[in-house]
Amino acid sequence: MIALAVSYMLLVIIGVGAITVLPHELPVNGMGVLNPFGPAEISRGFFAANPDAVRVSALFCFVSSIPLVIYTAVVVSRLRSLGLRDPGVHAAFAGGLAASGGLAAAALFLWMLSVPDVAASLPVAHTLHFLVFLSGGPAFAVGMGLMAGGVSVSIRRARVLPTWVIRLGFLLAATGALSALGLLVIPLTAAIPITRVGGFAWLAAVGAFMPDRPAPARG
Repeated sequence: MIALAVSYMLLVIIGVGAITVLPHELPVNGMGVLNPFGPAEISRGFFAANPDAVRVSALFCFVSSIPLVIYTAVVVSRLRSLGLRDPGVHAAFAGGLAASGGLAAAALFLWMLSVPDVAASLPVAHTLHFLVFLSGGPAFAVGMGLMAGGVSVSIRRARVLPTWVIRLGFLLAATGALSALGLLVIPLTAAIPITRVGGFAWLAAVGAFMPDRPAPARG
């Protein structure tokens, strides 16, 4: 599980970094144009002038959803091997699928912005930019929070994870919910990067401490 968590983290970092590190044809910082609430024409111009960087970023972001969905299947399988069948297990599975699906959708919307005819239209490019944000932002964060919260609820009585890992899972559930409220109160979208970065640590910690079978009973 640790290998899956690290693979997911590295692919996300490379995907985000590609759009800022690869050569740009416009004197615009890549991280600045990732915000759809900024000037629409600047963002459109960036996507239109840098199709290769956008395409590479989309590829790695899309591929990052694969280890995440596999991780989801593995963690749910381990919960069941511990004899856990409560709703938290099902919530974790649904949340993991939602998070990986949000990443994949965001990557595909981003790839569409690398098509010259698409990036040439300001309304279309701006709409797709928001879809990238909504899929890879609130949708992903809510899914990650649901998975972390579901695992934490299910595992807290089994006492097989450190307390701080369980608390981090509940924290991610809270920040994931705040990310959804960001659809009404824009400043609350600041919870999205917290959920994303915290999710890296939580996935690695669960992978490190989650047993793959029940501990043997002591005679």
